[in-house]
Amino acid sequence: MNTTNLREERSPPDADWWRGAVLYQVYPRSFADHNGDGVGDLPGILDRLGYLAGLGVDAVWISPFFKSPMKDFGYDVEDYRAVDPLFGTLDDFDRLVEQAHTLGLKVLIDQVVSHTADTHAWFRESRSSRDNPRADWYVWADAQPDGSPPNNWLSVFGGSSWQWDTRRRQFYLHNFLAAQPDLNFHNPAVRAAVLDDIRFWLDRGVDGFRFDTTNYYFHDLALRPNAALRPDAPDAVAYAHNPYDMQVHAHDKNRPENVQFLEEVRALLNQYGATSVGEVGDADALATMLDYTAGDKRLHMTYSFSMLSPDASVGHLRRQVEQFEAAAAAPGQGGWACWTIGNHDADRVLTRWNGTESPASFVRVMLTMLVSLRGSVCWYQGDELALEQADLPFEALVDPPGIAFWPEYKGRDGCRTPIPWEADAPHAGFSGGQDVTPWLPVPDAHRRLAVDASEADPNAPLHYLRTLLPWRRSFPALVKGGIRFLDAPEPVMALVREAPARNLGPSLLVVLNLGTAPVQVTLGDAPASVPMTVPGLPDAQRTRRTGHHFSLPAHGIYFGALEGAPHG
Repeated sequence: MNTTNLREERSPPDADWWRGAVLYQVYPRSFADHNGDGVGDLPGILDRLGYLAGLGVDAVWISPFFKSPMKDFGYDVEDYRAVDPLFGTLDDFDRLVEQAHTLGLKVLIDQVVSHTADTHAWFRESRSSRDNPRADWYVWADAQPDGSPPNNWLSVFGGSSWQWDTRRRQFYLHNFLAAQPDLNFHNPAVRAAVLDDIRFWLDRGVDGFRFDTTNYYFHDLALRPNAALRPDAPDAVAYAHNPYDMQVHAHDKNRPENVQFLEEVRALLNQYGATSVGEVGDADALATMLDYTAGDKRLHMTYSFSMLSPDASVGHLRRQVEQFEAAAAAPGQGGWACWTIGNHDADRVLTRWNGTESPASFVRVMLTMLVSLRGSVCWYQGDELALEQADLPFEALVDPPGIAFWPEYKGRDGCRTPIPWEADAPHAGFSGGQDVTPWLPVPDAHRRLAVDASEADPNAPLHYLRTLLPWRRSFPALVKGGIRFLDAPEPVMALVREAPARNLGPSLLVVLNLGTAPVQVTLGDAPASVPMTVPGLPDAQRTRRTGHHFSLPAHGIYFGALEGAPHG
């Protein structure tokens, strides 16, 4: 691939394209299987790029496809510069990027750099002795006098986060699987090597990165133990299946040194006009999200798991946005959020938020809610088809934490099952391999929701997404404007998106009923507005306004223009 003068060729016409953008997450193993081996691959994504472009999204985020032993299904990287043969080749990736750009899609890829696979060449050398050139590239520590681990730090996936290694006669740190040793970011050589690997993909044309576990990069050098989290603490998470949630993770993650590295990352990305979105995994992620996006020298945007919880109340959702926006507005702060209600780590939103009673209208109103918030958006593959969480038997599970914490926690396999493309085809069109078994089963209930079945159903939410996203893009207020919420009773969400300038279209009033029953509400502070016709919205979800009174059907949606002529 010729990368000569790539920076000049790739300079985007709008450096801020990511603000308000809609990113579509592709989980490669489950998206489309081109070669018929039962596992999705890069050529499969390439085959379906037309579908993605037709959705009206701005960018595609592709989860890991790097060479890996696959103990955590690609989130354990053995070689950051190689495509795993399971997914294809570097040439396949180059063709994918080229075609995506031809279709007007940006491409973001995962970077999982807090840890590597234990088969990575760096770790093999590091564990070989205490005095090799990479001896301190990972986090090593001696046992306590009684042979126990260095401290009480716990792994997200269960048990101690320290693993004994007989070669060095020391423990190494792993925040996830024992096969995922943590890099030592206190070592400048480690940071430089990670940046070089990021540069490798920038030179291949990617438009940005989703950085996995961004608050896990650094650890406390003194290895101080974590304190217990009080059960009555405001940020307590009642996951009885995992003792990890019983600690205050002040020393094994969320370290202030992270910011220095993020600034190094941003400086590199700026050379290429590339963007970034960081994952912040913590019970109380707001402060970290703000810290990691403050000013213009760190990450472009972050997301947390705040909207991936079981809490779908308007109060909870509004609180996440208002707290972020209020803090970001402080002098010298800034910051930009990426809101998501579904991904490869959470139960599918239709099941998690009890949308199964009326799935099509549920998906429409939740999509509308998501793209009406100030920030960027990440949409998880298959949610536009109204897929429910797959209920898999224990024998079908492959996800390590699901197996470890069964039956109270069934892991992440239920949201990772293959995408159904053709209702009546073998494996629902996910794989053409007649005699193979997909890596996860295709639920029978998903067949009737396949893409071809949705295409034939005018009520399918897929059509609404295709019309809503281009329509939304025509309103600067919805893409980059300000936001303020109006007080409304549950389950009604009311907000105003303010145009960034008077000559950039109207400000908008948005009123949504997130519930399954019709409601009548009076919003005394709702500004006067001209009702707007939202393309593709069924009559059953249209809301009537009379003065300050709103008649909202189940999953009702209202848009109104506050000034100027309404569009559409």
